[in-house]
Amino acid sequence: MDATLRGVGVSHGVVIGEVRHMGTAVLEPPAAQIAESEAPREQQRARKSVEAVANDLSARGNLAGGEAQAVLEAQAMMAQDPELMADVERRIAVGSTAERAVYDAFAAYRALLAGAGEYLAGRVADLDDVRNRIVARLMGVPMPGVPDSDRPFVLVARDLAPADTALLDPGLVLGFVTEEGGPTSHSAILARALGVPAVVALPGACEVEEGTVVAVDGSTGTVSLSPSADEQAALRAEAEERKAALEAARGPGATSDGYKVPLLANVGGPGDVAAAVEAGAEGVGLFRTEFLFLDDSTKAPSEEKQVTAYRQVLEAFPEGRVVVRVLDAGADKPLDFLMPGDEPNPALGVRGLRTLLDHPEVLQGQLTALAKAAEGLPVHLEVMAPMVADRVDARAFAEACRSAGLQAKAGVMVEIPSAALRARSVLQEVEFLSLGTNDLAQYTFAADRQVGAVSRLQDPWQPALLDLVASAADAARAEGKSCGVCGEAAADPLLACVLTGLGVTSLSMGAASIPYVRAILAKHTLAQCERAASAARSADSAQEAKLAAQAVLSGE
Repeated sequence: MDATLRGVGVSHGVVIGEVRHMGTAVLEPPAAQIAESEAPREQQRARKSVEAVANDLSARGNLAGGEAQAVLEAQAMMAQDPELMADVERRIAVGSTAERAVYDAFAAYRALLAGAGEYLAGRVADLDDVRNRIVARLMGVPMPGVPDSDRPFVLVARDLAPADTALLDPGLVLGFVTEEGGPTSHSAILARALGVPAVVALPGACEVEEGTVVAVDGSTGTVSLSPSADEQAALRAEAEERKAALEAARGPGATSDGYKVPLLANVGGPGDVAAAVEAGAEGVGLFRTEFLFLDDSTKAPSEEKQVTAYRQVLEAFPEGRVVVRVLDAGADKPLDFLMPGDEPNPALGVRGLRTLLDHPEVLQGQLTALAKAAEGLPVHLEVMAPMVADRVDARAFAEACRSAGLQAKAGVMVEIPSAALRARSVLQEVEFLSLGTNDLAQYTFAADRQVGAVSRLQDPWQPALLDLVASAADAARAEGKSCGVCGEAAADPLLACVLTGLGVTSLSMGAASIPYVRAILAKHTLAQCERAASAARSADSAQEAKLAAQAVLSGE
């Protein structure tokens, strides 16, 4: 095996430690048959185990808070899917044990997800984790998960389930490396939120022997095997230099020649606010409101509950800018009371704003709650719609905001290529754009953000994606309006310089990435950023684009 392995770096930092492998997955239960008289007891066992696993996932979410809570609540809902449970009970009724029925029912559901389009196929890893937890409970064996250790280690796994990532102890798990996953997978997003260095999509990661000392660089995506004492010393020195640069960069985001680039935080709820404030976020560029709706998939949360949650976030940024995304439901975030009947491809069906326009009472309820939450506060509230395709969508959202009496700027997320290509038309109806680069890449390249095999196409350095960013930014500049980026692309310090050079007016990211982006912007002029952006767009691949930008910014 090579001394240096290369994957995709998804969370900044350098760590050195011994490898510990993730606990093995649950074994396939035997295909034993039961008597008809035993079926009611087995069905009861299955129901109790499903309920226990769902409660455990919800409890983990409550402990983790923020984005992790939304992810784990979605997994808990998956465990309790009524059709899935009905299939389990049918299988038990014809002779399967509880554990075998769960295993087979989940296998059938897994096949459906895998063939149901990008978003739902991306939930297969989450479904496997739910299955393993239920089967382990039924068989009375330990849950698969993070290994026990009395000293810090680097965690290596084929993939990490959100339930494991959400509660990692950064004091024990120095960093992690996975064979699968991508830069925008749930685990990658949660790793950034935790500030744990991580590398994903690394071929051969699971072949590294237990106990091997490795150096993980979450910025470059490299994993060095058995580095020498001198190599370890050099890596630690480099890490200290990076840390010093972070501590030296303070205040609002800006280039070295004073061009202001507001650095905002992506938050999933009130639980993420403290980290954002501590990191020096100048506001919130993406407030995901889904977490409020995941507690009960049968109905929308009350206005009172919404007002309380929104106000907690708004109060944390007096005089700052807070951009709220209205409910982004559908595809990988199904809600029973909103979802249409079976769709052949949910990722390309009724989701985001389309869902809300089909249920105007839910949209009006959320906008009214936001208006009440902002009353009397000096915050600069802005509200945006997800999955906007064209001017017709933008007009419908702007009219809904006016109808609700909302005193806030209305904007849209650019996640569909059509919106980027026709951004100037869209901006006739709204006041700002916010680029969601994760979905924009997914729809541009037909590449599922959860599948490691196509992570090359999910790379935000892809020149075609940069062209779409430039198109939207140019349109906003021509209209005298703003165009921010709230996708995870903004969390890459080098790419942040390129985005600035493309004309993006603000950058929003997980709180842990803000110091890194602030530090690198402070080292370069706007002209350098513009030259780096031009060089990146002239390349023919993501790797070439990154190298070209790097050469410009390093002065080579």
